Amino acid sequence: MFGKAYEAQCRATKLAPSSVPHERQALALFALALGSFCIGTSEFASMGIIQLYAADFDIDIPTATDAVTGYAFGVVLGAPLVTLVAAKLNRRTLLLFLMGLWVVGNILSSMASNIGLFAVARFISGMPQGAYFGAGAVVAAYFFGADRAGKAFALVMTGLTVATIFGSPLATFLGQTLGWRNTYLAMAALGAVALLALFFFVPCTEALRGGSVVHELSGLRRWNVWAMIIVAALGISSIFAVYAFIGPLVTDVVQLDPSTIPFALGVFGIGMTVGNVVGGYLADRFVFRGLVLGYGLTLVALVILSRFGTNTWVFVACLFAVGAAMMAAIPTIQVRMTHFAPEAPTLMGAMNLAALNVANALGAWGGGLVIAAGYSVFFSPLAGFVLTAAGLFVYFVALSRRAATTIPA
Repeated sequence: MFGKAYEAQCRATKLAPSSVPHERQALALFALALGSFCIGTSEFASMGIIQLYAADFDIDIPTATDAVTGYAFGVVLGAPLVTLVAAKLNRRTLLLFLMGLWVVGNILSSMASNIGLFAVARFISGMPQGAYFGAGAVVAAYFFGADRAGKAFALVMTGLTVATIFGSPLATFLGQTLGWRNTYLAMAALGAVALLALFFFVPCTEALRGGSVVHELSGLRRWNVWAMIIVAALGISSIFAVYAFIGPLVTDVVQLDPSTIPFALGVFGIGMTVGNVVGGYLADRFVFRGLVLGYGLTLVALVILSRFGTNTWVFVACLFAVGAAMMAAIPTIQVRMTHFAPEAPTLMGAMNLAALNVANALGAWGGGLVIAAGYSVFFSPLAGFVLTAAGLFVYFVALSRRAATTIPA
């Protein structure tokens, strides 16, 4: 009853972006970023506390990555499924539903009694992520304008990258001091605050109406959309081949105290935030330059990390470099996907996040495979190198030549 009345109210309200006060716009954008901050904190904190819940469940680190993989699969399956099921919903309504589901998933995560139930809870937590970023990008573009889509998406992603600076390290510290279960309870509480902020600050307007399921699905008929998804899924995985094992890398490879793990997470997050800002600029001005530069510099950083990463300062510099270089590529991926399928912006945003979480699963799986084969965790970044190199290869084979002739530089 309330949902129908609410949708009717939104349909009756037609607001142009210029008619929304600047203060209200700023608060709406803050609410979007706060939601993505919560989601990013939940995603990345699981990697920072992997040793804690592994010890609690009495399992080894490769088995503990099942929770990371479960979250990633939740994003991958939830991104298209939730977006299509809710295609006709007003984007504001969709954001509220997604944030509520995310809160439930984190409460369940805090209650899990074994790795199987924990992986299921992380799967539920991951389901809203892709659709949230897709809908959030549409709302941000409503304020910024279509010609600044890269900046709009980068702003929504800012919450996620800032989460790697403050949210994930603080959540890791909380897990180390008060127990990993309290990490998820604290995130659920912050998610409830984000839910209220979205409710009060994002305008209820017909301008944010949903679209046809047919239109959204039509975007998946484009070969270049799928090529870009493959490029993203392979290439971005190197972030997670490093980040998923950052705890063992700090303690076992660089041989630092576990208390320095939050610092290492923060350095990685600063790099991601810087790269995200630069990536938004590149995405609005060039075709694929952000992607090529990002992937290429990441490969260089991974080689240095795998050769000289036992040195503390080299390790810290490489964490920053990998985060910055890879994040610089992500806004370009989003803008290009939306360019390829302009009739399905929400689904393209969701599929971009789905691709990033395939990368999450691939990176964690690849690094875990290296460790399970008997090699030191020091070699887990090399799995990321192989996957990112494969993504760059697919780009050059499938997209670079045709893009040059069809997309203005």
